[in-house]
Amino acid sequence: MATVGEIMERDVPTVGPEEDVEAVIAALRRHELPGIPVVNDGGRLLGIITEADLVLREEGSDLHLPHYIELFGGAIFLEPLQRFEDRLRKAFASKARDLMTEDPVTVGPGATVREAARLISSKKHNRLPVVEHGRLVGVVTRLDVLDALAHED
Repeated sequence: MATVGEIMERDVPTVGPEEDVEAVIAALRRHELPGIPVVNDGGRLLGIITEADLVLREEGSDLHLPHYIELFGGAIFLEPLQRFEDRLRKAFASKARDLMTEDPVTVGPGATVREAARLISSKKHNRLPVVEHGRLVGVVTRLDVLDALAHED
């Protein structure tokens, strides 16, 4: 059984946390990628930015305050405030660190192709950062995994 380390793409375009949104969009366009990892100077994975992070979804496009009820002179929010705060932060993001999704789903280079396939399928991702000791070492895509599974002996 092949490992992720054997099939992953090693030369992965990245952006730094202080890059502005225009630079992130330019990198995505230049490399024709649906997402790009955010790494620090030491190569440690901090997060990932996908096309979805660049667009406010329909339901959040108006950035309405979460629904609430007033009770005894105070407001009780019926939705988690964290979701609203995340949408607000991304709507006004100017740096990659403000736009990225922190703690993305990752896989290690020693994982089997089947383990990567299960992760990709269960998390509904097309590509996973490959991380070893916190550092980005590659990316494995749904196509890489499918190809490896199709050519198994």
